Amino acid sequence: MPDSAAFGRDTEPFRRELFAHCYRMLGSVGDAEDLVQETYLRAWRSYDSFEGRSSVRTWLYQIATNACLTALSRSDRRVLPSGLYDAEPDPAVWPEDAGPDVAWLDPVPDMLAIPEAADPAVIVTARESLRLALIASLQYLPPRQRAVLVLRDVLEFPAAQVAVMLDTTTASVKSALQRARARLEEVAPAADEITEPDIPQARALLDEYIAAFENADAAALERLLVEDVILEATPLRSWFSGRRACIPFLRDRVLGAAGDWRMLATGANGQPAAAVYARDADGQLQPYGVCVLTVTDRGISQVTSFGNPGLLAVFGFPREPGMTGPWTPTSR
Repeated sequence: MPDSAAFGRDTEPFRRELFAHCYRMLGSVGDAEDLVQETYLRAWRSYDSFEGRSSVRTWLYQIATNACLTALSRSDRRVLPSGLYDAEPDPAVWPEDAGPDVAWLDPVPDMLAIPEAADPAVIVTARESLRLALIASLQYLPPRQRAVLVLRDVLEFPAAQVAVMLDTTTASVKSALQRARARLEEVAPAADEITEPDIPQARALLDEYIAAFENADAAALERLLVEDVILEATPLRSWFSGRRACIPFLRDRVLGAAGDWRMLATGANGQPAAAVYARDADGQLQPYGVCVLTVTDRGISQVTSFGNPGLLAVFGFPREPGMTGPWTPTSR
């Protein structure tokens, strides 16, 4: 039997970053949690035979990556509505539900995936590598290309180490990385052009967005959203692009009256976010899901809502919105 104390001492420091790695690969919080558990179970079973030819961290990443590749071989790509359909030009059209067969991308709470590091540069890198747009773009890559790109460009493992992890050659790793980068540029060519505000500005935008929504103030929302804003909400297939479509849809179809919505600030994917509650026909606030904002120095460029009440528990919020959730963003 492995030495439990030694195993825990050697492996537990990497649990959070392994979870973030599995989430980047799978796009699902639940699946990432399952794969981390599987990684530690596999590592425990083989701990006595670990010969130290690589670091414990590299060894764990090898186990986790291959577990993810096995899982991806039997699962569908995780998506957002904008990755499946064209934008709906008519804000008067009620959005269609995509149905139960679509595997939607999950948002991830910052508290689960952002490292508790003293080095601000480490935190910034982690936040950037968890951006919702990047995670959505990664899902377009074939699994092995996805693994290579994450291991090389995000985690900065040497190509030779990645080759060992994936049981392939260094030349194959370099070729896969080149193809992955080219494909990522095709699906997300403008990702590097976003200029983000600092933490206080991002928090201010989040606070203003929450106030506008809770007060059913469409004019305030219009001032916050950039001209080419994108609005999408799983599990609806319909999504809207541009303020000219988004504002009428929000005003006429979503906002309702002041007090119909309650939002509590949080952080997801390294971005400002809110836990969302909606008032039902009986006047009771019920859990709705999580809303994630993409913010720039010009304003809010994208609003991605996840209509999944179960996410509130994942983000540490109660079923009843009788508390104020502090927004605890990671520093930049």
